Amino acid sequence: MNLSPTQLSGLDRIAVGLSALCGLHCVATTLLVGVMASLGTVLESPLIHEGGLFLAILLGALSLGAGALRHGSMLPVAIGSLGLGVMAGALSHHHSPMETVYTLMGVAILSLGHLLNRGRHVHGDAEGSTLLP
Repeated sequence: MNLSPTQLSGLDRIAVGLSALCGLHCVATTLLVGVMASLGTVLESPLIHEGGLFLAILLGALSLGAGALRHGSMLPVAIGSLGLGVMAGALSHHHSPMETVYTLMGVAILSLGHLLNRGRHVHGDAEGSTLLP
């Protein structure tokens, strides 16, 4: 193979560019793995889970409770409370796959309670409620 000095120079530039990309890839991968490991530690903290559950209970009590007073239906409160209970129970499975399963089930059930509550607001089921002032 007979390559001219210009062609060889071009190949050298490509090789240097690929070497630079390889180095960048190695540094970026190391940094990304390090950041993800650090974030994983923070996100797995019990404070995050307990704080999230506290907020879910607070918002559930305010929203679902006010909805029950407004439209008189306890069904959204009952379903939402079940979801909160499942979420609370998930905390007993600290860092196991079951914690994730129960948390997701609880979140889905709680969301159903909120959707039912919202539906009652939107469709005006408050007519004739005995809980309204």
